[in-house]
Amino acid sequence: MLQPYASPAERLWYYGLRGLVGLTLLFLVLPILVIIPLSFNADSFLMYPMTGWSLRWYEEVITSPSWQRAITNSMIVSPFATLLAMILGTLAAIGLVRANFRGKALLTAILISPMVVPVVIVAVAMYISFAPLGLTGSYTGLILAHAVLGVPFVITTVTATLQGFDFNLVRAASSLGANPVTTFFKVTLPQVAPGVISGGLFAFATSFDEVVVTLFLASPEQATLPRQMFSGIRENISPAIAAVATILILLSTLMLMTLETLRRRNERLRGVKPA
Repeated sequence: MLQPYASPAERLWYYGLRGLVGLTLLFLVLPILVIIPLSFNADSFLMYPMTGWSLRWYEEVITSPSWQRAITNSMIVSPFATLLAMILGTLAAIGLVRANFRGKALLTAILISPMVVPVVIVAVAMYISFAPLGLTGSYTGLILAHAVLGVPFVITTVTATLQGFDFNLVRAASSLGANPVTTFFKVTLPQVAPGVISGGLFAFATSFDEVVVTLFLASPEQATLPRQMFSGIRENISPAIAAVATILILLSTLMLMTLETLRRRNERLRGVKPA
Protein backbone atom coordinates (compact mmCIF):
# COMPACT_ATOMS: atom_id res chain seq x y z
CA MET A 1 0.00 0.00 0.00
CA LEU A 2 1.33 3.43 -0.95
CA GLN A 3 2.08 5.57 2.12
CA PRO A 4 0.87 9.22 2.22
CA TYR A 5 4.41 10.43 2.81
CA ALA A 6 5.89 8.56 -0.17
CA SER A 7 8.37 10.47 -2.32
CA PRO A 8 7.66 11.28 -6.01
CA ALA A 9 10.07 8.53 -7.09
CA GLU A 10 8.25 5.99 -4.91
CA ARG A 11 4.90 7.12 -6.29
CA LEU A 12 6.22 6.82 -9.85
CA TRP A 13 7.52 3.30 -9.12
CA TYR A 14 4.25 2.33 -7.41
CA TYR A 15 1.95 3.40 -10.21
CA GLY A 16 4.37 2.49 -12.99
CA LEU A 17 4.75 -1.07 -11.73
CA ARG A 18 1.00 -1.53 -11.44
CA GLY A 19 0.48 -0.07 -14.88
CA LEU A 20 3.04 -2.50 -16.32
CA VAL A 21 1.38 -5.43 -14.58
CA GLY A 22 -2.00 -4.32 -15.91
CA LEU A 23 -0.69 -4.09 -19.47
CA THR A 24 0.91 -7.53 -19.15
CA LEU A 25 -2.35 -9.07 -17.94
CA LEU A 26 -4.22 -7.36 -20.76
CA PHE A 27 -1.71 -8.74 -23.27
CA LEU A 28 -2.24 -12.26 -21.90
CA VAL A 29 -6.02 -12.11 -21.56
CA LEU A 30 -6.98 -10.12 -24.68
CA PRO A 31 -6.49 -13.01 -27.17
CA ILE A 32 -8.80 -15.12 -25.01
CA LEU A 33 -11.44 -12.41 -24.75
CA VAL A 34 -11.41 -11.91 -28.53
CA ILE A 35 -12.63 -15.48 -29.04
CA ILE A 36 -15.78 -15.10 -26.95
CA PRO A 37 -17.68 -12.61 -29.22
CA LEU A 38 -16.73 -14.67 -32.28
CA SER A 39 -18.62 -17.65 -30.84
CA PHE A 40 -21.83 -15.60 -31.25
CA ASN A 41 -21.01 -14.61 -34.84
CA ALA A 42 -23.84 -15.02 -37.35
CA ASP A 43 -21.32 -15.43 -40.19
CA SER A 44 -19.53 -18.62 -41.15
CA PHE A 45 -16.08 -17.10 -40.71
CA LEU A 46 -13.92 -16.12 -37.75
CA MET A 47 -13.54 -12.45 -38.58
CA TYR A 48 -14.21 -8.92 -37.37
CA PRO A 49 -16.33 -6.86 -37.78
CA MET A 50 -19.28 -9.18 -37.16
CA THR A 51 -22.44 -8.59 -39.16
CA GLY A 52 -24.79 -10.12 -36.60
CA TRP A 53 -25.25 -12.20 -33.47
CA SER A 54 -26.42 -15.79 -33.34
CA LEU A 55 -26.41 -18.95 -31.19
CA ARG A 56 -26.20 -21.18 -34.26
CA TRP A 57 -22.68 -22.38 -33.45
CA TYR A 58 -23.62 -23.44 -29.94
CA GLU A 59 -26.56 -25.28 -31.46
CA GLU A 60 -24.20 -26.99 -33.90
CA VAL A 61 -21.93 -28.10 -31.05
CA ILE A 62 -24.93 -29.56 -29.20
CA THR A 63 -26.57 -31.26 -32.20
CA SER A 64 -23.59 -32.32 -34.34
CA PRO A 65 -22.81 -36.07 -34.01
CA SER A 66 -19.06 -35.46 -34.20
CA TRP A 67 -19.10 -32.86 -31.43
CA GLN A 68 -21.46 -35.00 -29.35
CA ARG A 69 -19.10 -37.95 -29.67
CA ALA A 70 -16.12 -35.79 -28.72
CA ILE A 71 -17.87 -34.38 -25.65
CA THR A 72 -18.96 -37.87 -24.60
CA ASN A 73 -15.42 -39.21 -24.96
CA SER A 74 -14.01 -36.35 -22.91
CA MET A 75 -16.59 -36.91 -20.19
CA ILE A 76 -15.68 -40.60 -20.11
CA VAL A 77 -11.91 -40.23 -20.09
CA SER A 78 -11.34 -37.14 -17.93
CA PRO A 79 -13.32 -38.10 -14.79
CA PHE A 80 -11.87 -41.62 -14.63
CA ALA A 81 -8.35 -40.33 -15.32
CA THR A 82 -8.79 -37.68 -12.63
CA LEU A 83 -10.02 -40.21 -10.06
CA LEU A 84 -7.10 -42.53 -10.79
CA ALA A 85 -4.62 -39.63 -10.63
CA MET A 86 -6.05 -38.50 -7.29
CA ILE A 87 -5.72 -41.98 -5.77
CA LEU A 88 -2.21 -42.66 -7.04
CA GLY A 89 -0.95 -39.11 -6.48
CA THR A 90 -2.26 -38.94 -2.90
CA LEU A 91 -0.73 -42.27 -1.92
CA ALA A 92 2.56 -41.36 -3.58
CA ALA A 93 2.70 -37.97 -1.84
CA ILE A 94 2.03 -39.48 1.59
CA GLY A 95 4.68 -42.13 1.01
CA LEU A 96 7.26 -39.59 -0.15
CA VAL A 97 6.64 -37.24 2.78
CA ARG A 98 6.69 -39.91 5.49
CA ALA A 99 9.54 -42.09 4.21
CA ASN A 100 13.24 -41.33 4.13
CA PHE A 101 15.29 -43.52 1.84
CA ARG A 102 18.14 -43.34 -0.61
CA GLY A 103 17.01 -42.15 -4.03
CA LYS A 104 13.95 -40.30 -2.71
CA ALA A 105 14.80 -37.16 -4.68
CA LEU A 106 15.31 -39.20 -7.86
CA LEU A 107 11.99 -41.01 -7.39
CA THR A 108 10.20 -37.70 -6.81
CA ALA A 109 11.74 -36.28 -9.99
CA ILE A 110 10.59 -39.32 -11.96
CA LEU A 111 7.05 -39.09 -10.61
CA ILE A 112 6.65 -35.43 -11.52
CA SER A 113 8.55 -35.68 -14.82
CA PRO A 114 5.38 -35.84 -16.99
CA MET A 115 4.69 -32.30 -15.83
CA VAL A 116 8.04 -30.93 -17.09
CA VAL A 117 9.02 -33.22 -19.97
CA PRO A 118 7.69 -32.06 -23.38
CA VAL A 119 4.34 -33.72 -23.90
CA VAL A 120 5.26 -35.05 -27.36
CA ILE A 121 8.09 -37.06 -25.78
CA VAL A 122 5.69 -38.43 -23.18
CA ALA A 123 3.22 -39.30 -25.95
CA VAL A 124 5.82 -41.19 -27.98
CA ALA A 125 7.00 -43.07 -24.88
CA MET A 126 3.43 -44.02 -24.00
CA TYR A 127 2.72 -45.19 -27.52
CA ILE A 128 5.83 -47.39 -27.54
CA SER A 129 4.90 -48.80 -24.12
CA PHE A 130 1.18 -49.28 -24.71
CA ALA A 131 1.30 -50.69 -28.25
CA PRO A 132 2.71 -54.14 -27.29
CA LEU A 133 0.07 -54.38 -24.55
CA GLY A 134 -2.80 -53.63 -26.92
CA LEU A 135 -3.77 -50.46 -25.06
CA THR A 136 -3.62 -48.12 -28.03
CA GLY A 137 -7.03 -47.32 -29.48
CA SER A 138 -8.75 -48.21 -26.19
CA TYR A 139 -10.40 -46.21 -23.44
CA THR A 140 -8.28 -48.03 -20.88
CA GLY A 141 -5.04 -46.89 -22.46
CA LEU A 142 -6.31 -43.33 -22.89
CA ILE A 143 -7.45 -43.13 -19.26
CA LEU A 144 -4.13 -44.51 -18.00
CA ALA A 145 -2.19 -42.05 -20.15
CA HIS A 146 -4.21 -39.06 -18.95
CA ALA A 147 -3.88 -40.25 -15.36
CA VAL A 148 -0.10 -40.31 -15.73
CA LEU A 149 -0.23 -36.68 -16.84
CA GLY A 150 -2.38 -35.73 -13.86
CA VAL A 151 -0.49 -37.55 -11.10
CA PRO A 152 2.32 -34.94 -10.81
CA PHE A 153 -0.19 -32.18 -10.05
CA VAL A 154 -1.79 -34.23 -7.28
CA ILE A 155 1.60 -35.12 -5.82
CA THR A 156 2.64 -31.47 -5.81
CA THR A 157 -0.50 -30.13 -4.14
CA VAL A 158 -0.84 -32.94 -1.59
CA THR A 159 2.86 -32.70 -0.68
CA ALA A 160 2.43 -28.98 -0.06
CA THR A 161 -0.60 -29.67 2.15
CA LEU A 162 1.28 -32.32 4.11
CA GLN A 163 3.99 -29.86 5.09
CA GLY A 164 1.76 -28.58 7.89
CA PHE A 165 0.35 -31.99 8.83
CA ASP A 166 1.07 -33.35 12.32
CA PHE A 167 1.81 -37.04 11.91
CA ASN A 168 1.49 -37.47 15.66
CA LEU A 169 -2.24 -37.63 14.96
CA VAL A 170 -1.66 -40.77 12.90
CA ARG A 171 0.42 -42.31 15.68
CA ALA A 172 -2.26 -41.42 18.21
CA ALA A 173 -4.96 -43.07 16.09
CA SER A 174 -2.82 -46.19 15.72
CA SER A 175 -2.17 -46.32 19.46
CA LEU A 176 -5.93 -46.23 20.05
CA GLY A 177 -6.44 -49.31 17.90
CA ALA A 178 -7.32 -47.84 14.51
CA ASN A 179 -6.04 -49.86 11.54
CA PRO A 180 -4.14 -48.09 8.71
CA VAL A 181 -7.20 -47.85 6.46
CA THR A 182 -9.36 -46.30 9.18
CA THR A 183 -6.55 -43.94 10.14
CA PHE A 184 -6.19 -42.81 6.55
CA PHE A 185 -9.88 -42.08 6.00
CA LYS A 186 -10.61 -40.66 9.46
CA VAL A 187 -7.41 -38.71 10.17
CA THR A 188 -5.14 -38.17 7.17
CA LEU A 189 -7.61 -37.67 4.32
CA PRO A 190 -9.72 -34.93 5.99
CA GLN A 191 -6.54 -32.94 6.61
CA VAL A 192 -5.17 -33.24 3.07
CA ALA A 193 -8.55 -33.01 1.30
CA PRO A 194 -7.98 -29.42 0.03
CA GLY A 195 -4.71 -30.51 -1.60
CA VAL A 196 -6.31 -33.63 -3.06
CA ILE A 197 -9.22 -31.66 -4.53
CA SER A 198 -6.91 -28.95 -5.88
CA GLY A 199 -4.67 -31.53 -7.51
CA GLY A 200 -7.73 -33.30 -8.88
CA LEU A 201 -8.96 -30.10 -10.50
CA PHE A 202 -5.57 -29.58 -12.13
CA ALA A 203 -5.55 -33.21 -13.26
CA PHE A 204 -9.05 -32.85 -14.73
CA ALA A 205 -8.11 -29.67 -16.56
CA THR A 206 -4.97 -31.33 -17.92
CA SER A 207 -6.89 -34.37 -19.13
CA PHE A 208 -9.77 -32.34 -20.57
CA ASP A 209 -7.33 -30.14 -22.50
CA GLU A 210 -4.91 -32.85 -23.67
CA VAL A 211 -4.55 -33.34 -27.42
CA VAL A 212 -1.03 -34.60 -28.20
CA VAL A 213 -1.24 -37.84 -26.21
CA THR A 214 -4.74 -38.40 -27.56
CA LEU A 215 -3.49 -38.06 -31.15
CA PHE A 216 -0.98 -40.84 -30.51
CA LEU A 217 -3.16 -43.26 -28.53
CA ALA A 218 -6.83 -42.74 -29.44
CA SER A 219 -8.72 -44.13 -32.40
CA PRO A 220 -10.92 -41.85 -34.54
CA GLU A 221 -13.99 -43.02 -32.62
CA GLN A 222 -12.32 -41.98 -29.35
CA ALA A 223 -11.60 -38.40 -30.40
CA THR A 224 -11.89 -36.13 -27.38
CA LEU A 225 -13.02 -32.51 -27.44
CA PRO A 226 -9.52 -30.99 -27.89
CA ARG A 227 -8.73 -33.47 -30.64
CA GLN A 228 -11.98 -32.62 -32.42
CA MET A 229 -11.06 -28.93 -32.17
CA PHE A 230 -7.60 -29.67 -33.54
CA SER A 231 -9.07 -31.58 -36.48
CA GLY A 232 -11.55 -28.78 -37.11
CA ILE A 233 -8.80 -26.18 -37.23
CA ARG A 234 -6.84 -28.25 -39.73
CA GLU A 235 -9.75 -29.12 -42.02
CA ASN A 236 -12.31 -26.34 -41.76
CA ILE A 237 -12.09 -23.36 -39.43
CA SER A 238 -15.63 -22.90 -38.13
CA PRO A 239 -17.03 -20.56 -35.47
CA ALA A 240 -18.19 -23.73 -33.73
CA ILE A 241 -14.59 -24.03 -32.53
CA ALA A 242 -14.93 -20.59 -30.94
CA ALA A 243 -18.12 -21.76 -29.22
CA VAL A 244 -16.34 -24.79 -27.77
CA ALA A 245 -13.39 -22.60 -26.77
CA THR A 246 -15.77 -20.24 -24.94
CA ILE A 247 -17.25 -23.17 -23.03
CA LEU A 248 -13.76 -24.35 -22.08
CA ILE A 249 -12.83 -20.82 -20.95
CA LEU A 250 -15.87 -20.73 -18.67
CA LEU A 251 -15.01 -24.19 -17.34
CA SER A 252 -11.42 -23.13 -16.62
CA THR A 253 -12.62 -19.97 -14.90
CA LEU A 254 -14.92 -21.98 -12.65
CA MET A 255 -12.02 -24.29 -11.78
CA LEU A 256 -9.77 -21.36 -10.89
CA MET A 257 -12.50 -19.88 -8.70
CA THR A 258 -12.89 -23.23 -6.98
CA LEU A 259 -9.14 -23.48 -6.41
CA GLU A 260 -9.07 -19.99 -4.90
CA THR A 261 -11.97 -20.90 -2.61
CA LEU A 262 -10.14 -24.03 -1.48
CA ARG A 263 -6.94 -22.06 -0.91
CA ARG A 264 -8.70 -19.53 1.29
CA ARG A 265 -10.49 -22.28 3.18
CA ASN A 266 -7.20 -24.08 3.78
CA GLU A 267 -5.64 -20.84 5.06
CA ARG A 268 -8.53 -20.29 7.45
CA LEU A 269 -8.18 -23.83 8.78
CA ARG A 270 -4.49 -23.21 9.39
CA GLY A 271 -5.11 -19.84 10.96
CA VAL A 272 -3.26 -17.97 8.21
CA LYS A 273 -4.53 -14.54 7.25
CA PRO A 274 -5.57 -14.57 3.53
CA ALA A 275 -3.45 -12.47 1.20
